[in-house]
Amino acid sequence: MPFSRALPRLLAAAGLAAATMLAVPGPPAGSAPPAVLALPSPNVHLFYYPWYGSPTGSGSYRHWPQGGHTPPNDIGANFYPTLGPYDSGDGTAIAAHLAWVRQSGAGVIVYSWWGQGSYEDGLVSRVLNAAQQQGIKVAWHLEPYGGRTAGSTVSDINYLNSRYGSHPAFFRDAQHGNRPAFYVFESLTVPDADWVALDQVNTANIVLAQTTNTARIAHFSGMYTYDAIAGATAPGWAQAGQFARDHGLIWAPSVGPGYVDDRAVPGNTTPTLGRDNGTTYDTEWRNALDPATGGLPTWVSVTSFNEWHEGSTIEPARATPPAGFGYQTYTGAYGRTGAAAETAYLDRTAFWAAEFENRRAASPNLALNKPATADSQCSATEGPAKAVNGSVSGGTGDKWCSLGATRFLRIDLGASLPVGRFVVRHAGAGGEPVRWNTRDFDIQTSLDGTAWTTVAAVRANTADVTTTAVPRGNARFLRLAISTPTQDTDTAARIYEFEAYTS
Repeated sequence: MPFSRALPRLLAAAGLAAATMLAVPGPPAGSAPPAVLALPSPNVHLFYYPWYGSPTGSGSYRHWPQGGHTPPNDIGANFYPTLGPYDSGDGTAIAAHLAWVRQSGAGVIVYSWWGQGSYEDGLVSRVLNAAQQQGIKVAWHLEPYGGRTAGSTVSDINYLNSRYGSHPAFFRDAQHGNRPAFYVFESLTVPDADWVALDQVNTANIVLAQTTNTARIAHFSGMYTYDAIAGATAPGWAQAGQFARDHGLIWAPSVGPGYVDDRAVPGNTTPTLGRDNGTTYDTEWRNALDPATGGLPTWVSVTSFNEWHEGSTIEPARATPPAGFGYQTYTGAYGRTGAAAETAYLDRTAFWAAEFENRRAASPNLALNKPATADSQCSATEGPAKAVNGSVSGGTGDKWCSLGATRFLRIDLGASLPVGRFVVRHAGAGGEPVRWNTRDFDIQTSLDGTAWTTVAAVRANTADVTTTAVPRGNARFLRLAISTPTQDTDTAARIYEFEAYTS
């Protein structure tokens, strides 16, 4: 099993120098950490490694000796964990990790998973339980274990869903049909044609390829990059992000604070990427959110919470590590020193998670207060305008309701606009019984109000709120056509809000 990743090295020396010279403001020395988001962001995902062991836990040191080192003071990493060389199965360490994840503002960890029955598989339940305590969700990083194929990946996805899918901390993206997420590391090592196997699971799951090469993702739900070095210059990000938006796919570029694996891989000649007291991390976050380099993304993935071998961690690192081994520290990051520096990257992640959510919220609802018509309405106070008034809190009458035979809602945006995502708030969102949530409906678009294209067909829905991403295209008119209005025999369609967004 490979202990250190062979990342693609995409940066020229000149590009590295340019990236690290950017002046990025940070909190002043000694300042208090930024406020944590009221709720962790479900759109910021941290790559999480549960592969470490210690004599008191798994019976021996695991991973920490990489590169010929002798723990506990001498480990295969250029930074030294605040917790020391911990065991990934230790309850105290797991609890500390998930509390730190919560501090970072990230709502999801992407769990490094090495196959059914692996060491990491055996620790899943402990991490899920700790994540639940912090309100954190768990997605999956499907690693290239020996013998992995496209077929085994399908089997693994089904296994993870079956074994852990009922746990409250199992991540399902509410914005994309409540589907779980699977990042496939080194997806390009499998022949493209073999990935047709994913068609068996892609409708019910989000499966991401590790690439920006859009010619190689035919059977995937989107892309991520992982490489913490490449994030400094974002090669291919603009094209990948645009392709994802145009085709209704997930774009999850990866950002990291730096990269150094000299102690884990002695004699390594691959490039390193200095942290530059936080400038590198800020540069990569800016690249992820900048429209010129692929933003605004669906998610931002962070490389990493605790890949200690590659020095890409945001997990706290000891400000006073064991002497004589050449360890680096976070001292100086964002003006912090001593113990305050140990959590500098957690707190800076919280800053960027809040910034990401603020930018997402700034994306306007194109349907808000636009002219709306419908086939009918249940009462004089439940007309179509209620479905585009931006409110679901005005009581059970704050909705459009129809008992008609065709049941449709039509909205005129006033001009042809790019549309790529729809949010529908059903009966449960307004406080009514969930059995009245719309079951089957189509979302249609038109440029002239006459010729209609069905861009989404939602069936067997039970959720209070549905979010549907579609290949982005221009439309002036939108139509919600309801075929089965409820979960039971009630015949009234109830829509509290219909929203449309560019992305």
